[in-house]
Amino acid sequence: MTANTLPVADRGVVHGACPHDCPDTCAMLVTVEHGRAVRVQGDPDHPFTQGFLCTKVNRYVDRTYHIDRILHPMRRLGPKGSGRFVRVTWDEALDEISDRLSAIARSADGPQAILPYSYAGTMGLVQGSSIDRRFFHSLGASMLDRTICSMAGTVGMRMTLGANIGADAEGIPESDLVLLWGTNTLTSNPHLWPFVLEARRRGAPIIAIDPLRTRTAAQCDEWIPIRPGTDAALALGMMHVLFQQGLEDRDYLARFTLGEEALRTRAREYAPERVAGITGIPAAKIVELGERYGRSRAAFIRVNYGLQRHAGGGMAVRTIACLPAVTGHWRRAGGGVQLSTSANFQFNKHALERPDLSPPVRTINMIRLGEALTTPNAGVGGPPVRALVVYNSNPAAVAPDRNAVLRGMSREDLFTVVLEHFQTDTADYADIVLPATTQLEHWDIHFAYGHHYVTLNQPSIAPLGEAKPNSEIFRLLARRMGLDARLFADDDVMLVRQALETNAEKLRGVTFEALLDRGWARLNVPTPYLPFAEGKFPTPSGKCELYSERMAQMGLDPLPSFTAPYEFPENVPELSSRYPLTLISSPAHQFLNTTFVNVDALRRAAREPECVLHPVDAERRAIASGARVVIQNDRGAFTAVARVEESIREGVVWAPSIWWGKFATDGANANQTTSQRETDLGHGPVFYDNLVEVSLAD
Repeated sequence: MTANTLPVADRGVVHGACPHDCPDTCAMLVTVEHGRAVRVQGDPDHPFTQGFLCTKVNRYVDRTYHIDRILHPMRRLGPKGSGRFVRVTWDEALDEISDRLSAIARSADGPQAILPYSYAGTMGLVQGSSIDRRFFHSLGASMLDRTICSMAGTVGMRMTLGANIGADAEGIPESDLVLLWGTNTLTSNPHLWPFVLEARRRGAPIIAIDPLRTRTAAQCDEWIPIRPGTDAALALGMMHVLFQQGLEDRDYLARFTLGEEALRTRAREYAPERVAGITGIPAAKIVELGERYGRSRAAFIRVNYGLQRHAGGGMAVRTIACLPAVTGHWRRAGGGVQLSTSANFQFNKHALERPDLSPPVRTINMIRLGEALTTPNAGVGGPPVRALVVYNSNPAAVAPDRNAVLRGMSREDLFTVVLEHFQTDTADYADIVLPATTQLEHWDIHFAYGHHYVTLNQPSIAPLGEAKPNSEIFRLLARRMGLDARLFADDDVMLVRQALETNAEKLRGVTFEALLDRGWARLNVPTPYLPFAEGKFPTPSGKCELYSERMAQMGLDPLPSFTAPYEFPENVPELSSRYPLTLISSPAHQFLNTTFVNVDALRRAAREPECVLHPVDAERRAIASGARVVIQNDRGAFTAVARVEESIREGVVWAPSIWWGKFATDGANANQTTSQRETDLGHGPVFYDNLVEVSLAD
């Protein structure tokens, strides 16, 4: 059995996995007729997928057979950014890439002048982080710090709980209070919603905490419109109420936490009146929320990545993560906090990626790509980036400070290779574009970050045109460049098996054969999983670290605190006088970041680039619904059509994203205005730490 010769079914139903960057990681069933995929559906037997797929992935067959699919290698013909290419053979493309990369590696700048750039276009381990990593490690290329989504919150969880391990979503029906905190569940985590509805049916109130009255908040029992970037202050205000009213679980605190007394002292600083001034939430509401949380026995807090995309994002997640320990909600099914479940999936990544092959090299933060390509000595150090190899990402649209990114990608002396399904904004700037397979055409294995099931993706159709899996493309390049053949001999099925070759207890019983038979398998954890009912936190102390010595050693506040955004209006009066609105640019319901933007039906449903303004803000600017407006700051500008609604806090503007520039009338998107600054923990992005002004377009 090999990855590239195993025949696919001519007809029947094949087990697959949704590849996209979503906590739900759905188990898919692909129906094939006469060698062509005709339908994808959610696996009805999967306890989390429960038989349905989201609006976006329901269109996956359309995406696979899209008329604009790239099906053969191409070489740039026109200027960078023009999107003009000519078809070439695989041999021609691979020879050119090999020659150019080899020349750079042998030059005075050395192989560190080569930068891989990838993220979560697929979440699969085989097509996302296996042979590709071996290739770049063997070359001695620069490392990429893949921070663009989750690292601030991930590190915040580590500093508190020891790992990014959260409460089990399947326990939510046992909850007596559900807080959806900074998460638009119906858009970004829809398979959680049936569990939330079951909790409500049993009597649990559902509360949304969000600057926006999202489609999820509209379905909740209550919406609390918080100011962006102030979530840590609200959590501390709740702790103030818990301790003041004796609603804490003293036994849990004494047995399973570190730093209780220091946290009590800190919480006293955050009286509801002070917190109201920070968050924009009335003091009485803060008291009420703290009381409801403290009187619950098993409250479930779902936090998402939006609330950590500002200067204090890591601390915000850390602070919220302390709440279940204060009240002891970890003891019971349905209690706790979930950002992610990913740390439970302890695959053998060392075997897949072989980081031991790399010599000591620099690491470049992916959110500072604009800086790396335009001003290398300003922060990234080392030689200039002379080659960029992009796969599973669309940095020309998604990376912050887009104007700087495009300037860098326009360099004629930058050799850019892009592995893609479509001619994205990034592909337009490539020298060579290579056709990659979609999820229906290759093997992969997937973890999840919203549940506890491993999922196998089997190819259901043969690759279209001349498309090849990412793994095979890097094998071919390694062969061309004379790298150690033994490192690249493993086919994709062997890679799946290697991922599972681990002594990790939570993967015990999860075998390739079991996955091949059913398509998915639950980790070796109970249902529901109560990770910290008896403490046993994977921290240095073995306890929930309310006080973190590790953070103290990093020069950071060891206790939960409120860290204001860089562009918090009160702290930057001159800037906020010119740019008084905070821009949030979370993905549109129809898109997953930039994936699916080119699917016609989904783009039509998203209409056009829009922004939502509060009526008070709109009136001040004489902006009516339907007017074309310019959103701008010192970094850049983009245009959108205004919608005036009370579904947003005053002082906030929302521009659902992320549009490809080529589908926007001005060729721009919200990342024209975002910065390359980093969060307090994890070096993550600050997409929502962004002051702008909105005005009528000329």
